[in-house]
Amino acid sequence: MAEEAAASDLLARRVHYDLPGMDAVSVRRDVAYTTPPDAEWTLDVYYPPNRTASDTTPAVIFVSGFPGAVKRIGSFVSWAELMAASGLVAITCATREPMADMEAVLAYVREHGATLGIEGNRMGLWACSGHVPNALSLLAGPKRSYLKCAALCYGAMLDLDGSTVVADAARKYGFANPVSSRTFEALPRETPLFLARAGRDEFPGLNTALDAFLARAVRDNRPVTFVNHATAPHAFDVADDSPATHDVIRQVLAFMKSHLSDADDR
Repeated sequence: MAEEAAASDLLARRVHYDLPGMDAVSVRRDVAYTTPPDAEWTLDVYYPPNRTASDTTPAVIFVSGFPGAVKRIGSFVSWAELMAASGLVAITCATREPMADMEAVLAYVREHGATLGIEGNRMGLWACSGHVPNALSLLAGPKRSYLKCAALCYGAMLDLDGSTVVADAARKYGFANPVSSRTFEALPRETPLFLARAGRDEFPGLNTALDAFLARAVRDNRPVTFVNHATAPHAFDVADDSPATHDVIRQVLAFMKSHLSDADDR
């Protein structure tokens, strides 16, 4: 019972950061993205304050790597509100099969961008922890030039150089690991990545995998932005209310806004 209560508390926690306008964000809830429509597998779309009906705005897709309604998790809700308060549309979702369903989410948002008020050619991905492998798989799949950037926080990255850290964690914790069959070279060279590292991550091996990924990205001269929150535990955005955490969150928001702005055509 104690473990269940602790898990419930963690899922309810919001990000330790606020922006003006978060309380004015509007949300279009429960948009079915499946065919035929299914009331369980839906999107929530968060819009910036003072948005007009004719506006089309770049969007951030929050990637799910676990089955279920992760769109209701406190961290996803508050991150989506932060993105919207920053001037971007944010999209969270519920999934049954995270790999296939996230592909369906991207397809739906692209097809219905005008109806959703989204600039379909300018989207980014956000993922954290065990959701990251699914985000990497989306990037490594068929060429998607509309995906302009991705922010990956304290994530389970690729297993490189014979490592099985991520595969072992996926089996233990139940997150999707479609990148188990992907190579680093499959990731698009031109897509900027933001990597946030929790310096005191308590999950064995995750930082080893992240460090190896970063080293490969630098060696290959990829466009990667990296921040190491040296004193942070895993999930520091909801677990560590400190100036250093606030600074990392600000950097993530600025990165996404910069790479999704109309002036950036990368």
